[in-house]
Amino acid sequence: MAKAKQFDSVWDALESDPAKAASMRLRSELMMALTGRLEKHGGTQAEKAKFLGITQPRLNDLIRGKIDKFSLDALITLIHAAGMKVSVKIGKAA
Repeated sequence: MAKAKQFDSVWDALESDPAKAASMRLRSELMMALTGRLEKHGGTQAEKAKFLGITQPRLNDLIRGKIDKFSLDALITLIHAAGMKVSVKIGKAA
């Protein structure tokens, strides 16, 4: 029986390109941070969208985790609109 391959994250399993996997992982982390902030903010979807300066359909994409619809730049802009900041840690590749 062949030994199952282990991955550092689900994104590494889904993406064969390490750079694409890293982008997906970062976008996922930013989206989760944003949705967590929005839960604490409260209010209706319309109020949350206004808080971030986006449309309600765009907010819906964020809440539903449609990762392919958001670039890192767009998510960083939304993080700042939500009153949060982004910190980057860079390390040596495995």
